[in-house]
Amino acid sequence: MEKVESAPDSPAQAPPSSASSLPKEHSQVELELRLLQGLEFYPPSKLKGIHGPFVLYGLMEYLSKSLDRNFSCGEVLQLLERFFNLELVKPEDDEKDSFGQSEDFSLPESFRIKEE
Repeated sequence: MEKVESAPDSPAQAPPSSASSLPKEHSQVELELRLLQGLEFYPPSKLKGIHGPFVLYGLMEYLSKSLDRNFSCGEVLQLLERFFNLELVKPEDDEKDSFGQSEDFSLPESFRIKEE
């Protein structure tokens, strides 16, 4: 009988060195893709504003539900730092000093009581 050896590059047999690293690389790519998808709803520019803790929590929840794994704030921030320098991220214009400005309030004319 003639023994047939399969080539190491055949799909039936992967080389042993890449077999152990493939799932880890695949999960890392999946994690990064989910993070980037989450940024559609939770942009990094909102991390610097008054909504920062809520945006971070939203990203944590999005990743947790997408990947069936719990994430901490630190883990999410580390993931974000792969793509962004968070120190240079600026808050959106509509959140800058929105609570520092004061305006005088008065009711519109249509709400005022008319005297007869």
